[in-house]
Amino acid sequence: MTQNTVCAISDNEIMLDEVISNMAAVTTGAVVTFTGLVRGITERGNHYETTHLVYEAYKPMAEKKLKQIAAEIRGRWNFIESITLIQRVGKLMPGDIAVVIACSASHRDTGVFEAASYGIDRLKEVVPIWKKEYSNRGESWVDGEHSSPSRN
Repeated sequence: MTQNTVCAISDNEIMLDEVISNMAAVTTGAVVTFTGLVRGITERGNHYETTHLVYEAYKPMAEKKLKQIAAEIRGRWNFIESITLIQRVGKLMPGDIAVVIACSASHRDTGVFEAASYGIDRLKEVVPIWKKEYSNRGESWVDGEHSSPSRN
């Protein structure tokens, strides 16, 4: 079984085709991805238009935390082949990809869906990433929101 792990904070556009292509091995039958996009309309409270977001991160610490999450995934789901955790930073426009969490496995029933879900939940919990939102209402730093996955 091939095990490839990519953990990155990137200034560059995230290319989903490349992510998936880099995860595929001859044993791979499933790649599950969570792709977080910049919304153009925010629905917290009163609806409003988002013109763009600016993400910032302390790259060495953030990448260390991404590697920690990858290790946690490998510790819980031993059939996971490859893991990709990429958070984009800088100015992002509505429709841009902000984050990709992807896990691959030989079959869909090996926990690959749960592993990807765990990855995005943990990223929101522990990775030091800051988001400033610019909208027709002004600009503001956005508090991170996450839901904790079941840790049974």
